[in-house]
Amino acid sequence: MVNSCPSLFCVPFKRYLEPFLGSGAVFFYLQPANAILSDSNERLIEAYQAIKDNWPAVKKELANHQKFHSKKYYYFIRKKRFRSPYRRAGQLIYLNRTCWNGLFRVNKEGKFNVPIGTKSGVVLESDNFEEIANTLKSAELKCTDFERTIEKAGKGDLLFIDPPYTVKHDNNGFIKYNEKLFSWDDQIRLRDAILRAKGRGARIIMTNANNASIRAIYREYFLLKSLKRNSVLSGNSNFRGTVRELIIAG
Repeated sequence: MVNSCPSLFCVPFKRYLEPFLGSGAVFFYLQPANAILSDSNERLIEAYQAIKDNWPAVKKELANHQKFHSKKYYYFIRKKRFRSPYRRAGQLIYLNRTCWNGLFRVNKEGKFNVPIGTKSGVVLESDNFEEIANTLKSAELKCTDFERTIEKAGKGDLLFIDPPYTVKHDNNGFIKYNEKLFSWDDQIRLRDAILRAKGRGARIIMTNANNASIRAIYREYFLLKSLKRNSVLSGNSNFRGTVRELIIAG
């Protein structure tokens, strides 16, 4: 674990587990020596694995996408079905960086269907895929349900959990899609899995919607604290701006 860290994460742990990996921001900040990272998004986990196994090939793919990027090219790549993992990884990162608001969304057939956005940067100055690959060497990557990862947590482990939000908070305009991905029953299943992990001695840090229904199912067992963040995931500018989130810790 790195020496400098936000006070929330300054707790001793031997292993780090994150069952909703997403961007992996906390993992890459902490750079733990031992980690289990998972997500139910198969393409996301595959992309991380491709970077871990062959980051130069992924970097080359992005350079090619940058060279040809245009509206026509975007929709051409969006429809493509690549066979190799590193080409699929390049495709996912390219679409994520050039689509509307960096949103990942698929239709009923599982096809990515987000329209092109206004950003054209595919290769970024901040890219360091070699460093990402080196950090991932200490991690086990899994495409699996969150409960399976949480069940592995016990004494000496730190669980960081950032699930999809399934209750409307601050008019985020994204609730219907999230409800399909992560229902209220999943929220209850998550709470129960976390409680079992806590009973085994795991430390818990979780972010969730700052909503009365969420607070009600956690206040008896954990410390709750609200914080502010900026939100851009809405087609209506009136629904963008500062939103409040909930930190759940114990």
